[in-house]
Amino acid sequence: MSIDKKFLNLFIKVTEKAAIGASKFIGKKDKVAADKGAVDPMRRELNKINMEGTVVIGEGEMDEAPMLYIGEKVGTLNGPKFDIAVDPLEGTKFTANGEPNAFSVLAISEHGGLLSAPDSYMEKIVIGSNLPKNLMDIDNGVEKNIKILAEAKNKKISQLNACVLKRPRHEHIVNELNKMDVKINYITDGDIAGALSVIGKNPINDIYYSTGGAPEGVVVAAALSCYGGQIQGRLVLDNEEKVRAKKLGIKDFTKKYNIDDMVKGDVIFCATGVTNGDLAEGVKDLGNEFEVNTFALHKSQKVIKSVKNIYNKWTHFL
Repeated sequence: MSIDKKFLNLFIKVTEKAAIGASKFIGKKDKVAADKGAVDPMRRELNKINMEGTVVIGEGEMDEAPMLYIGEKVGTLNGPKFDIAVDPLEGTKFTANGEPNAFSVLAISEHGGLLSAPDSYMEKIVIGSNLPKNLMDIDNGVEKNIKILAEAKNKKISQLNACVLKRPRHEHIVNELNKMDVKINYITDGDIAGALSVIGKNPINDIYYSTGGAPEGVVVAAALSCYGGQIQGRLVLDNEEKVRAKKLGIKDFTKKYNIDDMVKGDVIFCATGVTNGDLAEGVKDLGNEFEVNTFALHKSQKVIKSVKNIYNKWTHFL
């Protein structure tokens, strides 16, 4: 079965309302308020939809913030069963500081279609579309993967661009990339946007190579399953996280997850800009109206589109 096409616009509205809610806190230096500004309208809009939704990827236990929590039921509970991955505000720091690449995102699958990932880290390699399947392997190491990618893309290694999350734990990746003369584009937060910078008509990067959040890895896999592209991930778990992972049904802690392991069946993906970014422009306050922009995908319908909508402040937000 596939997800009825009517749901795409309903879910776009969810991320639009969340983005508008968060936009009121742009530059206010308050990450928790910005997050709550996105979470509350997202929950309200989800609960208006005729569905039986279960949050399988939420903000998780690590964030001391308002949450759409793992296992939470959303919707009217009268309709099809969906698994939902949410990140009401990807880039809380970006929003608080008035910086680019903050957005509201969700992914929806048929029931059982999304990997229930614990709120832990995940090693990730992400590449774009139109490449041989299963091209990358985490166990290859940086040098071998880069050589394989350059050959597959018919590029010199020095022509490749890699996106890396700027963290001390990635020093070994950066050193290897520098040795090979690969150009590096760093991001400071928000690894969904970083990972998805490898797709599009003119992608900024050829590869994303970092350890970031496992839930974000599943969200990225959902987008790639619609658009095209590849991800391989492996969970990085401490002892406490292994206990939580077991509760989610994960038994093999060394497993390498490819896209088909993380996402099954039909998928919808929506990302609405809060601040201007690579996926979508940010919320614009036009006085009496808000303008919002969303990057939207629906796998079974082969929908890949950018959507611009206008909301009257007094009709929708009083």
